[in-house]
Amino acid sequence: MQTDSKLFSYTSFLIFIGIIFSYSLTTYAVLRWDVSQFHFLIRQLIVGVISIYLMWQISRLNPDKALYILGFTLFLGSLGLMVMMQFLPDSLVTEVGGAKRWIKFAGISIAPVEFFKIGFIFFLAWSFSRKIENNKPLLEEIKIFLPYMIAFLIVIYLIAILQNDLGQVIVLGITLAVMAVLAGSSYRFFFIITLSAMAVFIMAIVTSPHRIARIKIWWANIQNFVLSFLPDSFSNYLKISDTPDTLQITNSLNAIKHGGFTGQGLANGSFKLGFLSEIHTDFVLSGIAEEIGTLSVIAIIFIFFIMTYRVFKISARSENKTFYLFSAGVALSLITSFLMNSFGVTSLTPIKGIAVPFLSYGGSSLLANAIAIGMVLMISKRVKL
Repeated sequence: MQTDSKLFSYTSFLIFIGIIFSYSLTTYAVLRWDVSQFHFLIRQLIVGVISIYLMWQISRLNPDKALYILGFTLFLGSLGLMVMMQFLPDSLVTEVGGAKRWIKFAGISIAPVEFFKIGFIFFLAWSFSRKIENNKPLLEEIKIFLPYMIAFLIVIYLIAILQNDLGQVIVLGITLAVMAVLAGSSYRFFFIITLSAMAVFIMAIVTSPHRIARIKIWWANIQNFVLSFLPDSFSNYLKISDTPDTLQITNSLNAIKHGGFTGQGLANGSFKLGFLSEIHTDFVLSGIAEEIGTLSVIAIIFIFFIMTYRVFKISARSENKTFYLFSAGVALSLITSFLMNSFGVTSLTPIKGIAVPFLSYGGSSLLANAIAIGMVLMISKRVKL
């Protein structure tokens, strides 16, 4: 059977779009960091070419052996790096807001958490396929799943606490819960672990001033609209008087509005000139919308969902349970990341700092997602599409 060439083409197209906007949207970043106007373009182009090449090479491997070797290498290797970088000297680690997220070496920065996501999804797929079966009593399900909950609490500590990155934990948490259902656990068990996860996430928010501030910023931006549908008495309890700075969200919405249906033209956006400082990463969808318009963004979103549909299709037609769960987990991770970012930049939910897969500037995210798609392409040779 042949590798899914359509999945390869859709993914490569999205990488190409990301490369274009790594140049178009980085005007302010170039001035701020005093680098060449082609600095970000060249770096993203190199990583993009490597990513496409890796996808192609990985897709040619034998999934019956290579998938397991690559999956365990990603899981154990990136886990080891996340633990190790907490003890590395500052010269080898990039620290942001007191959190160590990147290991830097020879001018290259690597975010181990991006590769850990793929390894963790593989580990869950491999382990679930061996242990979880249908029609188990609830108590038995809890006993089987308890080690995974302990492992996930360790993940929360490594990522949400040490790296101050709750968004990645939410992506992994949603992926874990849905994969457990796909593996055969009952819906009542899914309900229990979902409530437990929500309790942990709420605890992580209320114990962090930084996350509380983000919630306040989000609410301050939408409170007038929401409260207009509620009785006036609710305003006394829900309205925030000392409104936090909502400039980033406001500018994100204004950038989308300014672009209209057809956009201001490639490289002609104005909100990239310092109004949205993270426009090439967290707010890339807003920048794209301003420059090439809402209709073009809809077309890109359509291609993204067609791409993830192909991954789900490969999953659904895989007879090997590990292949089935891994492919589904990759699709869930991509969709969850995309929705969390798009909801954040449009003020539907608080900003989480999650990159848009294949579109946001950043080498680690791009490489990790390309490896994941390469592994799915490897599996596609074992299914009839």
